[in-house]
Amino acid sequence: MPTILVFAATGDNRIELADRLAEATQGRYRFDSTTPLGFLQDEVILFYPLLIQQLNLKAHFPLRLRPETEQELATRLWQPELEAGILKLEGVSDYFMVRRSLDLLQLCANSGTPIEDIPTILKDGFSETIGSAAVWEAIGEALRRWRSWCLGRGLLTYGLITELYWRHLLPHPTYQQHLRRRYRAVVADDVDEYPAIARQLFEILLDQGMPGAFSYNPNGGIRMGVGADPTDLAMLADRCHVEQLPHPVEPCLGAEWGKAIPTWIDAPMLPDLPASIQTIQTVSRAELLRQTAETIVAAVESGQVQPEDVAVIGPGVDAIARYTLKTILNSRGIAVESLNDQRPLISSPMIRAVLSLLALVYPGLGRMLSRDAVAEMLVVLSQTPGTSPEAAGLATASIDPVRAGLLVDYCFVPDPAQPQLLPSTTFPRWDRLGYQATQAYEAMRQWIETQQQEQVQRLIPSPVVLIDRAIQRFLYGGSQLPYDQLAALRELVETAQHYWDIDKRLQQSDRIDAPASTSVGQFIQLLQNGTITADPYPVRPIGKSNQAVTVSTIFQYRANRRHHRWQFWLDAGSPFWLSGGGPLFGAPLFLRDWPGRPWTAQDSLLADQERLQRQVLDLLCRVSDRVYLCHSDLATSGQEQAGSLLGLVNAAVPLQAPVSVAR
Repeated sequence: MPTILVFAATGDNRIELADRLAEATQGRYRFDSTTPLGFLQDEVILFYPLLIQQLNLKAHFPLRLRPETEQELATRLWQPELEAGILKLEGVSDYFMVRRSLDLLQLCANSGTPIEDIPTILKDGFSETIGSAAVWEAIGEALRRWRSWCLGRGLLTYGLITELYWRHLLPHPTYQQHLRRRYRAVVADDVDEYPAIARQLFEILLDQGMPGAFSYNPNGGIRMGVGADPTDLAMLADRCHVEQLPHPVEPCLGAEWGKAIPTWIDAPMLPDLPASIQTIQTVSRAELLRQTAETIVAAVESGQVQPEDVAVIGPGVDAIARYTLKTILNSRGIAVESLNDQRPLISSPMIRAVLSLLALVYPGLGRMLSRDAVAEMLVVLSQTPGTSPEAAGLATASIDPVRAGLLVDYCFVPDPAQPQLLPSTTFPRWDRLGYQATQAYEAMRQWIETQQQEQVQRLIPSPVVLIDRAIQRFLYGGSQLPYDQLAALRELVETAQHYWDIDKRLQQSDRIDAPASTSVGQFIQLLQNGTITADPYPVRPIGKSNQAVTVSTIFQYRANRRHHRWQFWLDAGSPFWLSGGGPLFGAPLFLRDWPGRPWTAQDSLLADQERLQRQVLDLLCRVSDRVYLCHSDLATSGQEQAGSLLGLVNAAVPLQAPVSVAR
C-alpha cells in the first residue's frame, strides 16, 4: 500500500511531528517520517546498486563517514598539499582549511551545483580579496580526489550522499518509477530550513501528479548559511494554493511587538519598550551570571514561574556560563537542561578513564598516558553509584584522589612500549591505603592484566569489545548513571564502533594489516585533540520533558522549536548577537539567487543584520510573558561590550526589585 512521505526539518522535530500525525490520524494512514538528509541517505544506500552500475563503482556496501572521521581521513589524504602550502589560506590553520573545504563540498551539493564549478564560484565570489585562483583550483582538485578516494572504498560523507542523490539518482527514470510506486503524497514542514535540491525532489513528485502540502516560515531560515536556501524553497508557492496562517499562532510578545522591536535595533533614538521587556545590568559578567541565576531562583521559589517555563538563551553559551548557572540553580533544587550541549568527548572524566584503560591494555601507547591521567582513572573507575533515591546519580569512590596519587607515585611504571600497574605492596606503606582502596586497585590491576593477556592471544575481536567490557565492569553498564553521563558513554561506543568499521574497510580496500594498537592510538589521539562527535540517537531522553530551566544557544533553541513563558537573553550587549552563528565559509555564493558578483564586507554586514532581525522576531514569537535583557558592561575578557542590542538594553525597564538569595 502506498504511503505518505512526511518531512521535518530536524530529527527532534521529526519525532514530535510523527507522534502528532499518529495521534491525529489514529493510525488510519501509513506514512514515512524523515528529514531531508535522512531521506537522501536512506535512498542512496537503498539504491546503491543502481549507482554502482551507473558510475561503474566497486561493489562495496556503503558506509557513511561521521564528520569527525571525515575530517581525519581527509587530512591524511591531503597531507602532501597541506605540507607543501598548496592548500593554504593566510591565517587559516590546516584543521580549518580541511574543514572549510569539506563544508564547500556539502554546500555545493546542497545547492545542486556540480563539484567541477567550485573553483570558478570561489574565484568569482571572492575575487582577489581572499586567497587566489591557484588556491581555489587546489581546493577543487583536492575535493575531486577526495570524492574518488571515498567512492572507490564505498565511503559516503553527507556531501557525497547529497551529490549522488541529486546528480545521479534523482534524474534516473528507474528511481523515479520507484518513487511513484512507493508514495501517494508528500508533506514537508518548515521547508525554509531545506536545501535547494529538496525543491527539485518536490517538483518531480508534483510533476508525477502527487498531491503535496508544504509549510514555510518567512521569519525562519534558521539553517540559512549552513545549507538551507529559503528563497529558493519559497518558489514552491508558485505551484501551490497558499493559505496564510495567523502569525504567531500562540499568544506571545511577538504578536504585539514583533514587528516594531526589530526595527528599533538600529534606531538613533531610544525606543519606549513595553514593561514585559526588562533588563539586568551589571559591570562584570560574573556578577551578571549570579544575578541572572538568583532572579530565576527567586521567581521559582515565589511561585511566579516553574523551572520548565524559563529559558536562558545566548549567541554562544560558554562553559563558564553553563557551569555557573547550573551550580547556583542546582544548589537551590532547580534542575538545568543544556540543550544539545556539544562538548568534546575528552571533557568527560569517564571517557578519559576508559581511554587510559585502552592505553594500558594495548602495547606501544605509553606516551599517551600521564601520571595525572592514571590517577584520575583510578578514582573514576572505583566509583560506586548511590542506590538510595536521594543518592541517585551520586557516586562514592573507593580510591580517593590522595590514595590515587600515592598509588601512581609508587605503583605506576611509565613505559612507551608497555606501561604497568604494579601490586599495591610495592608501596612500602601500603597499609596506609586502607582495605577498600587496596581491594579496588587490585581488582582493577588484575582486570587490566587479564585483558592484556587476551589481547596478546587475539581473544579481543575489536577495541570496541574492550570498551564495552570496561563500561560493564567498572561503570555498571551505565544503568545507574545520570542521563548526560550515559549519553557520553553511548556517544563513545557509537563513535568507536563507527571508527573501527571504517578502519576495517580501509584495511580491506588498501590491503593493509596494521596491528590493533595502531588504530587504538589514532583513535585516542583523535579524541584527545578535542574532537566533537555526533550526538547519540536519540538525542534526548524518552518520555516527559524534564522540569528544568533550559540553557541554550540561539541556534539550538530556534531549531528545536522551543517556547517559554520567560526568556533571559544572555550577554544582550555582546557583538556576537550580530556576528555569532554566521554562515559557513563561502555559503552565500552557493545560494541559487546569488548573482555571481564578488562578496563584499557590506554584503556580510547586511546579511548579519537581516539574520539578527529574524532571530529577535523569532525569539519574541517563542515567549509569552517576559524577556530579560541580561547585559554586563565588561565581557569575560575584560573588553567593553557595545553590541547591536545595546540600545534595547538601555531602553528596557530595569529589573524592578533586585533580589538577593541567601546562599
